[in-house]
Amino acid sequence: MKKETDSAKGWWYARFRMKWQQDTEPSWHIDLLLAHKLIAPVINRFSREITLWRFHRRAVRDEEGHQFCIIFYSSSGTARGIFNALKSDKLLQKMKRSGMIIQDLYDDTASVYAPRIEDTSDSHWSPPVRKSWPFFIMGVCQMWLSLINEIAAGISDQTKPLSLPRIIKFYKKVNDAIQPLWREEGSHALLHHLNAIFGYEPLLVREVRLRTF
Repeated sequence: MKKETDSAKGWWYARFRMKWQQDTEPSWHIDLLLAHKLIAPVINRFSREITLWRFHRRAVRDEEGHQFCIIFYSSSGTARGIFNALKSDKLLQKMKRSGMIIQDLYDDTASVYAPRIEDTSDSHWSPPVRKSWPFFIMGVCQMWLSLINEIAAGISDQTKPLSLPRIIKFYKKVNDAIQPLWREEGSHALLHHLNAIFGYEPLLVREVRLRTF
């Protein structure tokens, strides 16, 4: 018999913390590898049972360090299935053995701590924005994942990587190809069209600038 909480919906986090040596830049391309090879197949497998999902990327010199997250809204039973699929993934196990992933953390599915759609949005935002934003950021993450797919398919080295170093090198190439797309096309393809959806209403931008008089 299923637990009563199995059908209760809420937000769930799976977190992956990467090794980040002192005096080095974060290995941002590892995020792409996790998104493309570890998480995307699981999200696709459970897509009918997930209402919303998104990625979260961060790298700060604190206890959490360089961390990549998948955040999704589903029943606790679905969350348990997703977490089990991630934990048992052979690539993740290989990355952990190598020391590349130093910790993977999963929410406790015994209870739902964030049941509302707006519960993981920024608390400083207005209620309508908090409720709407998860739909926006899911689309952004879908586009980012699609870019990874497109770039990965177009890289000439299509021999299936067998070793972890070859896989890492491959996703370094993918990341290096995506970065200039954001820098050169993001302003029009993303920011301009986002502004257009809101009727070209001027946006309040707060700046911190140094001045001399």
